[in-house]
Amino acid sequence: MLAGWWPADPMDCSRRMCLLLLLLALGLCLQRGAHAEHVRDLEVSEGAPVGTRVGYIGDGSSSDSGPPYLIVPVPGSAVDSDLAIEQTTGEMRTKVPLDRETRASYSLVAIPLSGENVRVVVRVLDENDNAPTFPTQVMGIEFPENTPRDVKRTLHPARDLDLGIYNTQRYNIVSGNVNNAFRLSSHRERDGVLYLDLQINGFLDRETTAVYSLLIEALDGGNPPLRGFMTVNITIQDVNDNQPIFNQSRYFATIPENATVGTSVLQVFATDTDAGENGQVVYSINRRQSDREGMFRIDSTTGLIAVNRPLDFETKEVHELVVVARDHGMQPLETTAFVSIRVTDVNDNQPTINVIFLSDDATPKISESAQPGEFVARISVNDPDSKTEYSNVNVTLQGGDGRFGLATRDNIIYLVIVSLPLDRELQPNYTLSVIATDTGNPPLHASRTFHLRVTDINDNAPEFERMVYYANVLEVADPGTSVFQIHAVDRDEGNNSALAYSILDTPDTHSTWFQIDPRSGLITTRSHIDCETDPVPQLTVMARDNGSPPLSSTATVLVTIHDVNDNEPIFDQSFYNVSVAENEPVGRCILKVGSVSIHVCV
Repeated sequence: MLAGWWPADPMDCSRRMCLLLLLLALGLCLQRGAHAEHVRDLEVSEGAPVGTRVGYIGDGSSSDSGPPYLIVPVPGSAVDSDLAIEQTTGEMRTKVPLDRETRASYSLVAIPLSGENVRVVVRVLDENDNAPTFPTQVMGIEFPENTPRDVKRTLHPARDLDLGIYNTQRYNIVSGNVNNAFRLSSHRERDGVLYLDLQINGFLDRETTAVYSLLIEALDGGNPPLRGFMTVNITIQDVNDNQPIFNQSRYFATIPENATVGTSVLQVFATDTDAGENGQVVYSINRRQSDREGMFRIDSTTGLIAVNRPLDFETKEVHELVVVARDHGMQPLETTAFVSIRVTDVNDNQPTINVIFLSDDATPKISESAQPGEFVARISVNDPDSKTEYSNVNVTLQGGDGRFGLATRDNIIYLVIVSLPLDRELQPNYTLSVIATDTGNPPLHASRTFHLRVTDINDNAPEFERMVYYANVLEVADPGTSVFQIHAVDRDEGNNSALAYSILDTPDTHSTWFQIDPRSGLITTRSHIDCETDPVPQLTVMARDNGSPPLSSTATVLVTIHDVNDNEPIFDQSFYNVSVAENEPVGRCILKVGSVSIHVCV
């Protein structure tokens, strides 16, 4: 600041700067006591280019002796970094672009050589360089569809860092305001913020418009104004303001009098434009006004009307139902429709079929040992129309692959019999249907389907995968060593297929060397084995079922015992005596010792 007052040496400058500041502070204090301080106010726009002249320290008053000045910035005012001050002339210019929102003023004290101190305050004037800004870009709110007109909800206000007219001045709905359903209102509080409210402008109807997406803009007072935007997503909550509506006001249906209970008659259908529980429709029959006997029922969810009790044309030909559709709202709404059901006259007496199974426990089963002609079940057929033209009934048997048939003598009692031999292992179950048809017009049919189970007898012996198995084991194996696991299957079931394994004792086979687990079929060594005694012992393994009487089968297991060097050579006698003639030629064998073939030669 004090150009030419300081030596060129930087270290010397630093020391002298500290001393000068102390002297200046002391001088200011003394001058304040001796003279009144003169204040100089200057202004500059925050948009001014770098180098813009702010003004002069001196104002030409008599109390100001004029430049040169000693400049003392107020601490923290950033005068040195943002302003350039010519001490010899007192001219002040901008060094950097100014921003009022960052720093609104600068303060310094200018000390002339003589005269009063000048306190300079530079105020930064505001420009419209900030657009209104909402705190969030998207906001969500909800309104029940029965919300009265003029009800308001407070929205997030936009804030503008600029002042006065350049601050937020108004709000507009740019788009999304279907049918002009909403309007905006605003008010300014003491904090200077322009607060925003969204108001109902008409009547809301979720069934017409369920969601609004309003684009709201905030404008300041600049020319042209700067804008900020926010999207407000509005969900219209449903209330139960719509009753269910049937797709027809009256329904007609026809049903024969022999329709069985549960037979579908027709389906009514109603819709409710409300949402959730308010739009969920349930159906019922008004029993006070119709169908007090409960001849029909309705599915509360689907609206399907079905026969609930046997119908009789001769008793009542037409049934009039009042069907109610009700929603699930807290205060449910409902509507009604009329259903006319005409019952038609038919041959309404079906034959009846009664089946008695002739097994020991009266269940549908037959032994696979049953011979052709053996009885399976007794069937009695009756037609309530026996005194009318519908008295004759034809009975047939379906299913069973031709292995069963019907026998009768009086066309009233029928017997299901075995026609062909049975084999449970080939087919364990049969589905048979007895069908009775009267000769009415139209004829009526009755059927009875049952599942016949063929019970097992022990007619299948266990079966090995092969007749001969081969196994290997070392002759040094300890007792309990696993040798081989054998497996057999039995096509019977239950106890008839439960198998137990054993090793048959046969002479000279050394079968006692081995043992078998009766359940798993695992063959292990029972004792020490000897390759020199029997290198390939043969075992006969039997699998036996638990039937009555039991059946069994056998297989052969050839066990190869692998030799190890566990025997030293043995002479057949401990002392040999031989005589040799003196004229025996050289090389003649005179003695052979045992199985080791040791030759003694001359």
